[in-house]
Amino acid sequence: MMKNKFLELAAPGVQQLQPYLPGKPIDELERELGINNSIKLASNENPLGPSLKALEAAKSVIGDVNLYPDGAGFKLSEALAEKHSTNIDSITLGNGSNDVLELIARAFLTNEHSAVFSQYAFAVYPIVTQAIGAKANVANAYPADHPTMPYGHDLDSIYNAIDDLTRIVFIANPNNPTGTWLDINVLIDFLNKVPETIIVVLDEAYYEYMPDELKPDSNGLLKQFDNLILTRTFSKMYGLAGLRIGYSVSHPDVADIINRVRQPFNANLIAQEAALASLSDEQHVANSIASNTLGLKQLANGFTQLGLTNIPSIGNFITVDVKQNAMPIYDALLHEGVIVRPVANYQLPNHLRITVGTESQNERALGALEKVLKG
Repeated sequence: MMKNKFLELAAPGVQQLQPYLPGKPIDELERELGINNSIKLASNENPLGPSLKALEAAKSVIGDVNLYPDGAGFKLSEALAEKHSTNIDSITLGNGSNDVLELIARAFLTNEHSAVFSQYAFAVYPIVTQAIGAKANVANAYPADHPTMPYGHDLDSIYNAIDDLTRIVFIANPNNPTGTWLDINVLIDFLNKVPETIIVVLDEAYYEYMPDELKPDSNGLLKQFDNLILTRTFSKMYGLAGLRIGYSVSHPDVADIINRVRQPFNANLIAQEAALASLSDEQHVANSIASNTLGLKQLANGFTQLGLTNIPSIGNFITVDVKQNAMPIYDALLHEGVIVRPVANYQLPNHLRITVGTESQNERALGALEKVLKG
C-alpha cells in the first residue's frame, strides 16, 4: 500500500492510528463469496431485534425527518433522568455510547495528559486516547490462569497505572471482548481510592444482561462519586444498533463540560423516539435476557463438547479459545456463512468472539465451527 501523501498533515496522534474495524456486514460477505442465508454473530446485536413499541414509535415520526430533532433530546433525557433517579442536566445523549466516550476524551484529555484502561479492554478507549495525542497507560489484566476471572480487569493494576498526568480512567463492566465483570465491593473500594480530580468512566454497554446479583448500584455510585461518569447504549439489549443512540449520566458539572463539545443534533429524531419507547417495554427486555441466558449456556456447552474453553461471560457474547491462530478459522467460518469476530487486535490471537444468537443460529455456529475444526 502506497504511503498516504497527506499523512504528515494529520495530527500526531492520528498518524499512527488504525481505524476501528466493525464486524463484517452480511451483504458484504454474500457479495464477496456468492453465498446466501448467512448469519452474523460478530457485533453483539440483539438477535430478537428491537421492541415492537420502538418500531411503532420510529414509524410515527418518519414523516418528520425534514425537521431537525430536538437538539437537547428533552423527552428522552427526561425519561433517562427518571430511570437513573437524577436530574435532566446530568444526561448527555450520544450517537451511540461510542460517541459519548469520544466526547468525554475530547472534553478532558489533551496531549499533556494520560488515560488509563485495562489490557483486553474495549478498542475505543485507546483509539480516542491516541487520536487526541494523550498517553495511554495500559494496566495488566488478570492472567489466563486466574482462578475466578481470567482476562478480567485487575482494579489494583489499573489503580497503580494512574500517574500525575492521568485525567481519565476507562472501566468496562462487563468488558468487551472478554465478557468479564467486576466484584461490586472491589469496584467501590477502587472508586474510594481514586482522586476526585480524575474522571472515572464506567462503561456499562452490557449492564442489562448482568445477573441482578452481580449488578452494581450504578445510580447509587453516581450519587456517591462526583467524578464518575456512567455510559450506556441502546445498541445491545434494546436492539437499536442501526439507529446509533447512547448516553451518559454524570454529575451536572461534569455533564456541562461534556455537552460543550457535543454536536447539537448528534441524536437523530427516529433514534430518540425509538429509544424512548424502548424504555417502556419491560417484556422485551425480559425476553431478551431469557434468550441470552439460554444462548450463553448453549454456546458454552457446545464449546466444551468440541474440547474448547471459553472466557466466562455475562454479556451477550462469548469469547472462545480455538487453540490455534484464529484467523484461518474465522475465514473458514465465513465460507460457511457464519460471521464471528476475530480478536487478535485485543492481543487474543487464538480467540474468536461469538455473539449469542437465537437457538438455531447458535446451533448453526457450533456446527460450522465443528466442521471447520475437523478440516
